[in-house]
Amino acid sequence: MSKSLARVVAALQAAGLPAEVLEMGVETRTAEAAAQAAGCALDQIAKSIIFRGQASGHVVLFLTAGGNRVDAAMASRVAGQPLGKADAALIRAETGFAIGGVAPVGHLRPLRAFIDPRLLEFSRVWAAAGTPRHIFAIAPTDLVRISAAETAAFTC
Repeated sequence: MSKSLARVVAALQAAGLPAEVLEMGVETRTAEAAAQAAGCALDQIAKSIIFRGQASGHVVLFLTAGGNRVDAAMASRVAGQPLGKADAALIRAETGFAIGGVAPVGHLRPLRAFIDPRLLEFSRVWAAAGTPRHIFAIAPTDLVRISAAETAAFTC
């Protein structure tokens, strides 16, 4: 088991949740690929979108439904600071994950996180589990709890 996957499993277990991570036969780097592999609706995929806070220098996590796009201006207002592109090195340094497998939990350091209200409309959503081939299902209320995400409108 990779270190990234192990951190996700440990975070789920520490939160008292079943750590039922699935390894898919194909990469799930995109929401479309993940939805197809999981056999769920596109919006049931919880995408982890990372921005760099220009004031803080740290990453900010936006969990959004697979069919939604993060509006950068709205996200900046929600975060209370201008946001810019986070490069792969910063994402890996602060989350411990590579782009394409960024999980909503198991980060190297606590992250400020926000969640798309659309995800809360489902009884179960799917998220990356730290690698491009691993995903896990979770109730959105549990996702909010274990990611410490604030519900906010930031999509277009």
